[in-house]
Amino acid sequence: MSGDDGGERVLVALGGNAMTAPDGSATPAAQAAAVEGAMRPVAALVAAGARVVLTHGNGPQVGNLLIKNQLAAAVVPPVPLDWCGAQTQATVGMLIMNALERALAALDAARPVSAVVTRTLVDASDPGFADPAKPVGRYFPEAEARRFMAVGQVWRRFGARGWRRVVASPEPLEILDAGAARALLDAGHVVVAAGGGGAPVVRDGAGLRGVEAVVDKDLAAQLLARRLGATTLLIATDVEHAVAGYGTPEARPLRRTTVAELGALAAAGHFPGGSMGPKVEAVRRFVAAGGRRAAITRADRLAAAARGEAGTVVEA
Repeated sequence: MSGDDGGERVLVALGGNAMTAPDGSATPAAQAAAVEGAMRPVAALVAAGARVVLTHGNGPQVGNLLIKNQLAAAVVPPVPLDWCGAQTQATVGMLIMNALERALAALDAARPVSAVVTRTLVDASDPGFADPAKPVGRYFPEAEARRFMAVGQVWRRFGARGWRRVVASPEPLEILDAGAARALLDAGHVVVAAGGGGAPVVRDGAGLRGVEAVVDKDLAAQLLARRLGATTLLIATDVEHAVAGYGTPEARPLRRTTVAELGALAAAGHFPGGSMGPKVEAVRRFVAAGGRRAAITRADRLAAAARGEAGTVVEA
């Protein structure tokens, strides 16, 4: 399951927070600077001999495009959500390619870096389409929300913060462009793929078509890792460990754990669905399906996590 040169195949999933400034700023300059910093530990992993595939979040970037859709709707036709996903894959992919090539050169470990705009197959009958629950974009007053509800969008009120659009988050079934990613990986490239979970598509009688949905990027990452024969899945976030009992007096960081323990803790409600829940489910699925090791940790701890020495580590 390792690469052609003997290097271990490692998939690194970067959270959306790695693409913006610490204060959440998503200006072009802030995004470029954030990606520059995020690529240093990735470059160290590559320089140590790993064959690396990267996925990334795109929430802030898609949110910005949705704002542009809304502000310019009377002048430029709004684009659908799958287009937003594809556009941000390309933009963030370019930032990663430039930053990672510079970081690798600084370590005298130059490698080609390539990005693949990736589609993810979902089921048109997935229950998520009947009850959209994934928030996207920013909060708006009710009057603005109702203007878009009138054209078919689903919005929900989130307390005093206002209204926010919600969309389906269907289960990823297949990373359709995994073959292209594998070919580049086999050729010695560091590969960026399935950004934002991939652009969601369904299969109908005419072939493939995009849908208004968001695929969870961590669940897509574990699926891509399995398709590429990765031995290790690393999910980088802004905390060093997943925590059982978070926010309670019984809170404890999870260091070494098992598929069974994670499943039991998840069933007991320890991991919120909008934050740590998908990450825990992704590492659990990856190891249960035959992966050797998975970990959740901070980006600056990636190299140690790849050795099983940092973060929440799950091993076969």
